[in-house]
Amino acid sequence: MKIILQTPRLLLREIELSDTEAMFELNSDPEVMKYTGDVSFESLEQTKNFIQNYPDYKKNGFGRNAVILKETGEFLGWCGLKKLPDGTVDMGYRFLKQHWNKGYATESAKAMIDFGFNHYGLTEIIGNAAIENYPSIRVFEKLGMSYANTRDYDGLGRAVLYNIVKEKWKT
Repeated sequence: MKIILQTPRLLLREIELSDTEAMFELNSDPEVMKYTGDVSFESLEQTKNFIQNYPDYKKNGFGRNAVILKETGEFLGWCGLKKLPDGTVDMGYRFLKQHWNKGYATESAKAMIDFGFNHYGLTEIIGNAAIENYPSIRVFEKLGMSYANTRDYDGLGRAVLYNIVKEKWKT
């Protein structure tokens, strides 16, 4: 198990094969997937293949990470950084429905942004959300990210772009 970082309640680690069933549940829920622009996993085998072939850790040194509740060891969802084709680095998160509205997205994303700036040497981190995805937009705002623009984006349709630069980051 490769632990990336910890918060008071959470452990963030690389996604591993033991997460297959939970990742399948997460990416099969229509409500969870509603604003992602991603296609749901169709089977456990497809989920397993995704995990086994996830290239971001080796390619970029970072990626999306499993978010685990320290108290119970339960998989809650994922949160992490992703280098996009244009070279920008995106903060993303996705949680199982039963774990919404508990502050896990904000807590894990704040830790990942701090880690991105202070460990990976990033100077800017962005976040994209479907224009109707008010909960994700609210997380961006809680993180101190600023609205940059509205645009069509990668399967999301109309989306808002938020960003934060290292100089304005407050830990």
